[in-house]
Amino acid sequence: MMQAPKTLRTDALQAIETCAGWNSRLAARRVTQFLEKRMTGSGLTIAQFGLMAQIAAASDDTLGTLAERLGFDQSSLSRNLHALEREGLVEIAVVERDQRKRAVWLTENGARRLEAAMPIWRSAHAALAEVLDPRLARQLASASQALMEG
Repeated sequence: MMQAPKTLRTDALQAIETCAGWNSRLAARRVTQFLEKRMTGSGLTIAQFGLMAQIAAASDDTLGTLAERLGFDQSSLSRNLHALEREGLVEIAVVERDQRKRAVWLTENGARRLEAAMPIWRSAHAALAEVLDPRLARQLASASQALMEG
């Protein structure tokens, strides 16, 4: 059986089908859009919710540690945090023991907003779980950690 000649179109189609970068970004956009639609009543975007949850769960509240855990560069993290700071949801301050470091924590208002968003987030994730296995995203995030070390 003769194989069709390679063309740019067939190469591009194969690249689209097999590219981990493209397909993971496509999946992330779709999941984000799905969750955003369901988070509207919370007053937080899914990105804000996730960032605030990371802050609430942190045992080390320095910006450097948070950026590393999130896979963000310092400037992207700062931009996202300053938006939350303007809304009075987080506070950023210099660490007393090391003036070069800054720490972040939820304000009382931020903690209340995150707590109020939790039931909406749980409902959104229950709807997502009907379509996607909830372990997939965690497995991908865990497996991709090796990329940061290599």
